[in-house]
Amino acid sequence: MGYQMNQEGFNHVLKQLSKEYLIYAPKCMKGGNTFSDVDCIRYGEVQYAEDIVFDKKSDYSFKEVLLPVSETLFYFTEGETKEADIPRKKGAIIFLRSCDLHAVKRLDDMYLQNGPADYYYNRLRENVKFVLMGCSQSYENCFCVDMGSNRSENYSLSVNKKNDMYYFDCKEEAWVELLKEYAQGELAVEPEYVTENQVHVNIPENLSIEVAKSKMWDEYDSRCIACGRCNFVCPTCTCFTMQDIFYSENGKVGERRRVQASCMVDGFTDVAGGGSYRKKNGERMRFKVLHKVYDYKKRNGYHMCVGCGRCDDVCPEYISFSNCINKLEGAMKEVLSK
Repeated sequence: MGYQMNQEGFNHVLKQLSKEYLIYAPKCMKGGNTFSDVDCIRYGEVQYAEDIVFDKKSDYSFKEVLLPVSETLFYFTEGETKEADIPRKKGAIIFLRSCDLHAVKRLDDMYLQNGPADYYYNRLRENVKFVLMGCSQSYENCFCVDMGSNRSENYSLSVNKKNDMYYFDCKEEAWVELLKEYAQGELAVEPEYVTENQVHVNIPENLSIEVAKSKMWDEYDSRCIACGRCNFVCPTCTCFTMQDIFYSENGKVGERRRVQASCMVDGFTDVAGGGSYRKKNGERMRFKVLHKVYDYKKRNGYHMCVGCGRCDDVCPEYISFSNCINKLEGAMKEVLSK
């Protein structure tokens, strides 16, 4: 059973939930975009329903509130270490769309199933609830339907907004009485989802590592400027690097931080002795694309990319990830014909 609620009732619900949880959702950051006087839709803490942006896609993913961009893991002195306190003292509720909810599964795979569970990720993840925001329309550059991420059932609460009313489907038993208290009525509610995108992708069934030999990657040597923006807005990129920050000249007092990193930028593949792999930008593009739509699926049975289209939205050189995927079929024919 679902619930219908006006904005005032929704605000009461948020106020009650905020006693136990920090609530994050896409919100408008006035003048917060790359260019002056341009707004940015980005995840941040919200208090009221009117703070939540329902009618636009967020420029950045939920990832930056689930995973700190820079996180201190522990402090050290010459004789001892001390684990850093957990960044959040409360649990968290995150509002996101279906594609991003599918991305959560990818993050869980990488941090919890890809070898021993990551302790620092797990202690943040175990206290998070997700609210699915219904998608009534496809946004620019989205291709979630072809990636199978346009629908999701794995949520605590779903919400559709129509005019000034909100419609909820609740799977979290602890929240049912709270919703009933402020609801204007009970009715059957299903999350809205996109059924058609303007952008389509075709991933070849016969895709193999042989496509790495194609000449298609060479064009990105000059087109890509290795800024890494595509990685930082992507909800499924999980790479990070470690940094030791020293407080004293002797290097025996300081902290170790985990910092989000990008496979597209200089320095990511540097190794001891001065060596570096994938120096060309086309090689980096090849690595990223095949990780998203080839080797990850071989291991997990589904693609890493969820089709949110943010990488296309943010690229300053107008490089289209979806267009690159659509070149793979021709690249396979090119390789196999040799």
